[in-house]
Amino acid sequence: MMLHQDGSRHAWLAGRAPLDLIVTLDDATGEIYSAFLVEEEGTASTFRALKQVFAAHGLPGALYTDRGSHYFHTPEAGGKVDKGRRTQVGRALHQLGIEHIAAYSPEARGRSERAFGTLQDRLVKELALAGIVGIEAANRFIAERYLPDHNRRFAVPPELEDSAFVPLVRPGQVDDILCIQTERSVANDNTVRYANRVLQIPAGPARPHYVKARVRVHEYPDGTLAVFHGPRCLARYQPCGAPIETPNRQAA
Repeated sequence: MMLHQDGSRHAWLAGRAPLDLIVTLDDATGEIYSAFLVEEEGTASTFRALKQVFAAHGLPGALYTDRGSHYFHTPEAGGKVDKGRRTQVGRALHQLGIEHIAAYSPEARGRSERAFGTLQDRLVKELALAGIVGIEAANRFIAERYLPDHNRRFAVPPELEDSAFVPLVRPGQVDDILCIQTERSVANDNTVRYANRVLQIPAGPARPHYVKARVRVHEYPDGTLAVFHGPRCLARYQPCGAPIETPNRQAA
């Protein structure tokens, strides 16, 4: 029914500066569904973790997080979050019908805090014993070797066998929701400018150009981009802005 997501900054890898470990776990059982290291916690790491969990298990009823700026807008430091002004994460959860719950004290995050205590004790040692110093190798180790053993040792059986997740129709169903969405106007040369990149919109069968139209740029967790006009995907792009050739345009 509810997931916890949190990040812990720690010296996870020997000889390296501290990194953020992003963990998404089940409130009822303590089972960790996703865990990986990144240079810095933020919107992209949140979407990456949620996509992993949703694709494997389905949609939960609620997500419980701290009040970090990528999760919530907080008008006053230490005050209540502004639920009427959503971040990109808040917008995505709202689109999916998932309740977003903010923690207001360290004690309220007890489930994730206890998990991080165990991880900082065990995971650091296991990564060191395996001689792992790179982030990619560490993330493979965490997913393939550490998490299965961790969950066998520390997760508790659920009281009910039935899953409360709502299954997805297809794994990629949420890709165009779990991304950064930004509105732009198309320039006179049928391009869109986004984050110091110029995205050329190709001519298509629906209309020859989109000059002055309002479109939506999607930036995915892997850095790739897409331009949408309403529900129609006009084109997809590499992180540098170069077009990705696809045989068919896809609708969201």
